[in-house]
Amino acid sequence: MERKKELRKYIASLKTRHKDSDMRKLQSAKVLAALEAHPAFRAANTILLYHSLKDEVDTHAFIRKWSNKKRILLPVVVGDELELRIYSSPEDMATGSYGIEEPTGEVFTDYAAIEFIAVPGVAFDAKGNRLGRGKGYYDRLLPRIPSAYKAGICFPFQLVEKVPADSYDVRMDIIITSNEDELSHPYHPLPSCDRE
Repeated sequence: MERKKELRKYIASLKTRHKDSDMRKLQSAKVLAALEAHPAFRAANTILLYHSLKDEVDTHAFIRKWSNKKRILLPVVVGDELELRIYSSPEDMATGSYGIEEPTGEVFTDYAAIEFIAVPGVAFDAKGNRLGRGKGYYDRLLPRIPSAYKAGICFPFQLVEKVPADSYDVRMDIIITSNEDELSHPYHPLPSCDRE
């Protein structure tokens, strides 16, 4: 647990060094271009995305773009759980917990229909391990959607040599970032963030 706290602190310090908004926009665009080019994304009809916070890969325009072509789901924080709802339009969003814009539409419970999930995280490693913000929302949600292809998406500085993983942590199938040479499947070696 202590190592997870230290890693969150370390990534937070890197985020302050990488807070240039133009650079984030550029890197976000590269990440999302790689995401939408991925065969598993292209083949999927029902996709779980997330409405990004300021320090995450910016998904706002991406959600709007793909909502005309695919069924897009977004998570809504309800107590200690993530409830899934269908995204319909920017007008049907309301500010929820943690200041995140969340859809107000119908609840979606057909987890078996979800084919692809874009998962945010604080840090990821080469084996597909993910470090979240510490609340466990995705730790509880992902086991309910075992058949979906899971893509961790992040900025390059969020790729680290090793993420401390527990037995209940769900590994990603791929990590996608904005440096083309650092796109990886879980067993492709990634650089350590110690080089920063």
